[in-house]
Amino acid sequence: MHRSAHIDTFARDNLPPPEWWPDLPQSPDTQYPERLNATVELLDRMVERGFGDAIALRTDEAACTWNQLRVRVNQIAHALRERMGLVPGNRVLLRGTNNPMMAACLLATIKAGLVAVPTMPLLRAKDLAPVVAKAKVAAALCDIALRDELDALMRETPSLKQAMFFNDGSGAADALETHRRRCRRASPPATPRRTTSR
Repeated sequence: MHRSAHIDTFARDNLPPPEWWPDLPQSPDTQYPERLNATVELLDRMVERGFGDAIALRTDEAACTWNQLRVRVNQIAHALRERMGLVPGNRVLLRGTNNPMMAACLLATIKAGLVAVPTMPLLRAKDLAPVVAKAKVAAALCDIALRDELDALMRETPSLKQAMFFNDGSGAADALETHRRRCRRASPPATPRRTTSR
C-alpha cells in the first residue's frame, strides 16, 4: 500500500486486516496515480475541461455553475484547514439534508484531505454520540436547521470541539462571509458559520 498523505493516520491505522480487503480487478480504467483527490477529479477537472459556466447543481430555487461550486468548495476547504486548524486525516461530521451546501461541504472536506463522516439529518444527539466517539470526530459542518441537536451533541461529547453552520445567512462576525471576501470571486449565496470552539 502506498504511503498516505494523511498526517492523522487514524483511518489507515483502523483498516481491517489486509486479507479482508476486496480484490479489485485491474483494467485500463482502474489505473490511478499513487495519490488522487476525488474532489479535484470530480470538480476541478470539469472546470479545466471548459465546463466552468455549465450548471453543476440545480434545485427548485436556484442553480450554480461548476465555477461557482469550485469557488465555494475552495472557500470551505480553506476554512477547514486554516480557520479550524484541521490536518489531513482528521474526521469531520457532516450534518444536513440533500442540498447544494451539503454537497459543497462534502467536496470541500475531501479536497482538504479530511475524512467525511456524513450522517442522516434525522439522527439525534444520543444517536450521533457513538458515531463521533468511534470515528474520533473533532469538528463538524452542520446545516443551521439542525443546530439544536449538534449543540446538544457538543455539550455531551467533549471531543467534538468546533463546528461551522451553513445555510445560515446571518452575517455573524465569525461567518464565512468574512473569509469569502478575500477570495474575490462570486459564489453561491449560502455560507457556513462557525461556533465558538471549546
